[in-house]
Amino acid sequence: MTMTETSIAFIGGGNMATAIIGGLVAKGNNPNNIQVVEPSASQAEWLSTNFGLNAVFANSKLLTPSHVVVLAVKPQLMQSVCKELALLSWLKTALVVSIAAGTTVESLSEWLGGHQRIVRTMPNTPALVSQGITGMVSSAEVSSSEKSLAEALMRNVGSTLWFDNESDLNSVTAMSGSGPAYVFYLLEAMQAAGEQLGLSIEHSKRLALETFAGACTLAKASPDSFATLREKVTSKGGTTAAALRVMDEKKISESIALAVKAAHDRSVELGRAN
Repeated sequence: MTMTETSIAFIGGGNMATAIIGGLVAKGNNPNNIQVVEPSASQAEWLSTNFGLNAVFANSKLLTPSHVVVLAVKPQLMQSVCKELALLSWLKTALVVSIAAGTTVESLSEWLGGHQRIVRTMPNTPALVSQGITGMVSSAEVSSSEKSLAEALMRNVGSTLWFDNESDLNSVTAMSGSGPAYVFYLLEAMQAAGEQLGLSIEHSKRLALETFAGACTLAKASPDSFATLREKVTSKGGTTAAALRVMDEKKISESIALAVKAAHDRSVELGRAN
């Protein structure tokens, strides 16, 4: 079964679900194969108008059988939503894909009445512009063809990475899930530094933004390691060396490692709480 032939039911029509739906429709998927459960009347109308969806419902009872069910609700709502879905007789034939943070496959299976074929994912916010990266794990019962189907679904919003151990998603959360905020934090700092040096807000913002974007594009295109690329920019006794010396003195690298570790540990805590 190809992605264009697959019927998909989204439980939740928020930002991430909207991004995936937009990618599906843009790539030629039939809007008639897409259903959404979205209790907000205004958001439901927006989805119908912008994507030509004819099946946007206020609750899951109105869903018709679908090949894939995408869980796209907040973690605190997941248990009650799953228990409602468990009442649907056709759910046992569907592949369930979760894009909610912190909710384990074991919990999802329990709340879904023992459903076994589950893929858990961890996308990040650049998915909203189809530039995300999604970490993925599956239960043992998910077939290779179903894994391919789940991967094709998430590739509508960026690239994907599979992991063997579900616990690795805590590290994925710390790295890429929270990662965009680290980049925005550095962008803020670079813009502020430019302003302190007398540049305008507009020029400082653009210099910071284009430098990050260009450096990332270069790093993706180059076979060199990040360290080698850094060294190529750093002339002995030059301006870059002066800047990096201050960063080393302030232990910026160590601080970043500690920050990512804190995000990882919090992800573990939230998973246990959920």
